[in-house]
Amino acid sequence: MLPNSLLQRMVKWCPWLLRDEPKQPVKVLVTGAAGQIGYAIVAMIARGQMLGPDQPVVLHMLDLPRMADALNGVRMELVDAALPLLRGRVLAAGVVATSDEAEAFKGVNFAVLIGGWPRKEGMERKDLIAKNVAIYRGQASALQQHAAPNCKVLVVANPANTNALVLKEFAPAIPAKNITCLTRLDHNRALGQISEKLGVHVGDVKNAVVWGNHSSTQFPDASHATVRNEQGEKPVRELVSDKTWLREEFVSVVQQRGAAVIKARKQSSSLSAASSACDHMRDWVLGTPKGTWVSMGVYSDGSYGVPKGIFYSFPVTCDKGEWSIVQGLQVDDFARSKMELSAKELEEEKAIADEFVSIERD
Repeated sequence: MLPNSLLQRMVKWCPWLLRDEPKQPVKVLVTGAAGQIGYAIVAMIARGQMLGPDQPVVLHMLDLPRMADALNGVRMELVDAALPLLRGRVLAAGVVATSDEAEAFKGVNFAVLIGGWPRKEGMERKDLIAKNVAIYRGQASALQQHAAPNCKVLVVANPANTNALVLKEFAPAIPAKNITCLTRLDHNRALGQISEKLGVHVGDVKNAVVWGNHSSTQFPDASHATVRNEQGEKPVRELVSDKTWLREEFVSVVQQRGAAVIKARKQSSSLSAASSACDHMRDWVLGTPKGTWVSMGVYSDGSYGVPKGIFYSFPVTCDKGEWSIVQGLQVDDFARSKMELSAKELEEEKAIADEFVSIERD
């Protein structure tokens, strides 16, 4: 007979051992799949980092026609990796690689939208929004027509919050609560900075908040974060003696981390973006640990005085596939001013997007 400790470890890492029937495969779409983030995330998904180690998946990968050869190369590598979670009823390899939106979106249960128009040197924000309004209006149509009715959507491509809003407006068949945007990367960056500052393991840090837009106006907030140490769970604001660091350096480092990565490696964040997208979807689907919240860009219901009608990053908990905004956190005047600044930027982006939608309609 196996020792209890060994049985417990087997159940933890191989939960399907307790099931009579294996789970049915789900379809996961990744757009921009031949790009750097796409290339990083597809293997993570196929290894169970997004939906769990017992969930088979069929990967639907979409990219532009000019990326067809690179996309096929990604497909070949997935086949060569012999990943056991990749399987489907029709496609034995469990991979679809295409430049056709209808084929890519067909029946998908989860969509990670990485593809978008990148910001180029000298490009104004208005021009970036205009380019992406057209792209995400088209993808909204594909979602509306071809995705599974309860498809869960994560927008990664920037401007992520406003791209999510365009999807919401033009894919009314998809519930607004099922459309989210990625601020988990900023959240994880905040946890990492606190971990380094205090010399603790990042797994012992929780409940930072990223409020607002996924842009330089975001507000990384450590005032509710805690750290677990030998004395128990302690508030970060009690453990960090340098209060200026919490309001200035911590905030600016997290806000500008993406630019710092580009400066260091001459390319944008790929590994960390892919990993945080997996974290976002995993917690949304499988639930957040009790007593822990994470940051997600969701459709505002007016909580904390944030205007309705925009996608805004809030602290959320997740249970049974649904997210809920954490209520009742104290917000001081400093935090309020930062939150309002980011909300103002999002309302400006919404107005710009509305302008281009009106132009297209005319």
